[in-house]
Amino acid sequence: MTKSNTPEPTSTSAPKGDRIAKVIARAGIASRRDAEKMIEDGRVEVNGEVITRAALNVTEADSISVDGNLLDAPEEPKLWLYHKPTGLVTTNKDEQGRETVFDALPDTLPRVMTVGRLDLNSEGLLLLTNDGDVKRKLELPSTGWLRRYRVRLNGRPTDEVLEPLRKGIVVDGQRFQPMEVTIDRQQGANAWLTIGLREGKNREIRRALNDVGLFVNRLIRISYGPFQLGQLKQGEVEEVRRKIVRDQLGLASEAPTGTAKRAVKRTRPGGKPGPAGRSPSGKPQTGKFDSKRPASSAGRGPDNGPERNSGKKPGNRPTKGPGPRRTR
Repeated sequence: MTKSNTPEPTSTSAPKGDRIAKVIARAGIASRRDAEKMIEDGRVEVNGEVITRAALNVTEADSISVDGNLLDAPEEPKLWLYHKPTGLVTTNKDEQGRETVFDALPDTLPRVMTVGRLDLNSEGLLLLTNDGDVKRKLELPSTGWLRRYRVRLNGRPTDEVLEPLRKGIVVDGQRFQPMEVTIDRQQGANAWLTIGLREGKNREIRRALNDVGLFVNRLIRISYGPFQLGQLKQGEVEEVRRKIVRDQLGLASEAPTGTAKRAVKRTRPGGKPGPAGRSPSGKPQTGKFDSKRPASSAGRGPDNGPERNSGKKPGNRPTKGPGPRRTR
């Protein structure tokens, strides 16, 4: 391995700086794991010399290049809320040529990464970040944030049928942790459930319900930890207040001052920014975040968000439930 010009630490001192993969992730180029792969592939240079192993600490004095492009100083970690529509793949590039969430995002956004995934036929809240470390932290099961979904399925579920999901279920040899499952109402041949989980394995809710004989025909993520979908329309993006990001992720000591009062910025589909810090009614808002109660109580009722615009006739529209609570 070719090392940078950073002096070798002595046996009695800790290495100076940060690991190279972490620095690349903080710059928003890739996640830490992807950055390590880029290093192994010889795509990273430190002080003009190619490195092939990630076991290297660098400091601000070192010059770092990725694919021949000089790495800029890392920006402050940022987080955006995105209302993903159905029909988009959560990946940078799809081998089948399908449209991805990155194809649909407004051009006004910087380079971002998704926190976790929503599958092709799922919709709702998808978190975006410019920081690979933030992405990794929010995706770890140890973070323990509850992800809550509104689920419409065909059939007439009972508590007895759903009990295996509440206790934890094994599907095709894979164990799913206990879920929070509530039957909200029966609407003709369909039923609406609210389901909360903390792991989010691939198609976990669909697979678990299929295993007990119930089939999902609509799935909407309404919250991820303290962050809520609220009234964000399909295709819209909102930046979360910097202070909320720092407080929730424990970044207060690292963040520069003077940004705590910055308002949420809403970006409509097509890249046109909406009024900062204003709701559609023109009233000030603080963004989709509730610091006083867990997200598990947010977004009750399928009319809260996507379902209210489903195109159904007024006479067949479900009774509207209470909307999300906001702090002001």
